Amino acid sequence: MVSTTGLVLAVLGAGMTGGSAMPLTPFRYEGQAQRHCPGDKVVWLDFRKGVYYAKGQKRYGQGFDGSFVCLNEVRGSSYRRSLLGLR
Repeated sequence: MVSTTGLVLAVLGAGMTGGSAMPLTPFRYEGQAQRHCPGDKVVWLDFRKGVYYAKGQKRYGQGFDGSFVCLNEVRGSSYRRSLLGLR
């Protein structure tokens, strides 16, 4: 199950763009997100910081204020890509 806090933050975050952004579907586990979007990459979305991390970055999958989401969904939102730890 997805945490209630994460879901509320995802809905609020999606509404901040002002446009018709694609709704975010947050998942607790990476495998769940990958099944939801089989042809897309999965990223870790940190709701508190407003950034997302790609697989291989240091903070990918870490923290309590985040969820796994599909990259195409998060690109249409107000969240930005983290440049920390890119390899």
